[in-house]
Amino acid sequence: MGGYPDGMIENPPPCPKCSCEYTYEMNALIVCPECGHEWVPTEASTEAEAGAGERVVKDSVGNVLQDGDTVVVVKALKVKGSPSGIKAGTKVRNIRLVDGVDGHDIDCKVDGFGAMQLKSSVVKKG
Repeated sequence: MGGYPDGMIENPPPCPKCSCEYTYEMNALIVCPECGHEWVPTEASTEAEAGAGERVVKDSVGNVLQDGDTVVVVKALKVKGSPSGIKAGTKVRNIRLVDGVDGHDIDCKVDGFGAMQLKSSVVKKG
């Protein structure tokens, strides 16, 4: 542990979210001063393996999602301005992972609805 008091990490890993090099240890967490991301040091290695330093987005059952994946909507979704909405079981192809508003982290085109953002919690990989 480099001889630091309280088991501090000598060279904390870069931020898995924004790749900032100036991370620091606070209690049991590593903190990024630029984006505010906090994580437990043991998680950093799995996040880095999954996305080479990017955040990990998981579907409703825990599968890791990536750009270009095809997903299936798992519950009916209401769409503003549409009388019907998106039905459960609707396939969405070629998704793109984004930092959206209110947890909407998938950018996609849904047949019959056009471009929109979905939450990863309402889809499963398929």
